[in-house]
Amino acid sequence: MTTVTTAAIATVADLLALHCAPAKDALSSLDAARLAALLPAWKLEHDKLVRSIGFADYYETLAFVNALAYLTHAQDHHPELTVTYNRCAVRYDTHSVNNGKGGLSVNDFICAAKVDALVAEQA
Repeated sequence: MTTVTTAAIATVADLLALHCAPAKDALSSLDAARLAALLPAWKLEHDKLVRSIGFADYYETLAFVNALAYLTHAQDHHPELTVTYNRCAVRYDTHSVNNGKGGLSVNDFICAAKVDALVAEQA
């Protein structure tokens, strides 16, 4: 397993090319902010990476949730979801970092980039 440094990530394409790997160390706030700047639809809130996505109706919302379930299973990195009739809030953090106290890792940003690509695909 190769560890990716955040300095090697300069674009969304860099994030999309990566696959999640087990993480022990949380990102610094500076690294998290730099990676968040690559993903303008996402916000940093309470040590989580958060995006709320709107849909036309419940069917489209659930279609997105099912596609997201497939994506997260493939990455083995699962978000917290809040699903309503026409909206899905996605929250990523990594529970294993900071000696199990949680925080943000590169995995959260990899998955967020993949969620953005999924949303663009469904548009």
